[in-house]
Parts: sequence; C-alpha cells; structure tokens
Amino acid sequence: MSDQTPPDPLGGRSGYEMARKALEDARAEARAAGKSVGMGRSAPIRSRRRGGDRSRRSWSGAGPDPRDPQPLGKLTGRLAKDHGWESKISEGTLFALWPSIVGEDIAAHAEPEKLNESVLHVRAESTAWATQLRYMQSQILKKIAASVGHNVVTSLRIVGPQAPSWRKGPRHVSGRGPRDTYG
Repeated sequence: MSDQTPPDPLGGRSGYEMARKALEDARAEARAAGKSVGMGRSAPIRSRRRGGDRSRRSWSGAGPDPRDPQPLGKLTGRLAKDHGWESKISEGTLFALWPSIVGEDIAAHAEPEKLNESVLHVRAESTAWATQLRYMQSQILKKIAASVGHNVVTSLRIVGPQAPSWRKGPRHVSGRGPRDTYG
C-alpha cells in the first residue's frame, strides 16, 4: 500500500463553484461568438417557410403558444362551427337546461316541445299556466338569451293543454259534435 492519496478531481473546489465557473465560461464563449446571452430567454420560434420575413419572428416563453395543447371545449366548439351544428347544440342545451333556465316551478307545469326557426313552442299543463307564461314571456326570453345565447330563441308560442277529441273510431259523421239533446 502506498501513502499517496489519490488526486482530488475537483481541485479543492465545491460542485457549486465548478458549475458557476462552467456557466461563466459558456457565457463568455457565447459573447465572443456574437450571440446574445440573456437570463431565461429561449430561442425564437423558427418559421417553417424558407426565406420568411425575419421581422415576424416571435419568441417562445411562458405565455400561450399555438403549439400548446388546446382545451377540449375549444376544439369541439370549432368543430361544431365548421360543420354548422351550433343551432342544434343550442337547441339541445335549451331543452336539457330548461328547469334551470326558467326555474323548477315553471318547469313542473310547462315544457318546451320544439324549436322551429327561433320560435320556441311551449306547452303548459293548464290554460291558467299558459296565460301566466304569456305574461312572463319577455322575462323568459331574457333568461334563455343569457344562458343559451342571443338569437337562438326570438319568440315563444305558448299553448295550453290539448282539448279532448270527440272523434272516436275510423268512421264519424261530420257536424258540430255532441251537444245537449236531452232538453
């Protein structure tokens, strides 16, 4: 065994001091080569075009970038717009959110039947409810516009319950229908 100790590879310096020295050397080399050295800056986003306009170069960084992953809602919204599905999606949203739009009390007594050319057809369970909804029509339209969007529904057609039909069976006699014949 020898009394010699192996040479210190760090030269008596700590790892931090060596890293600091390597960083300073790299910065000095970059300055000598004419490159700008800045703290925390990254390289510019290169255009895929050859010979592109140099003034249009932008820097990547902490801000949003078109290369970043996009939210699913943004993608589906663009897909619906490209295919012209926005009106059907708005209609489905209106029918699904009807109780939260008009309130549980009104939704228990009236329901939307169809949306045709921005006219919403609503059937009430009684003529009294139909009359009440006609008085509240402007308020209901404002609530619909706030939750689904403007110009999805421009007017309401509110009807009461359907009257019973006296037509029974495949054959009938035309006329006024049943009336008091006992008096």
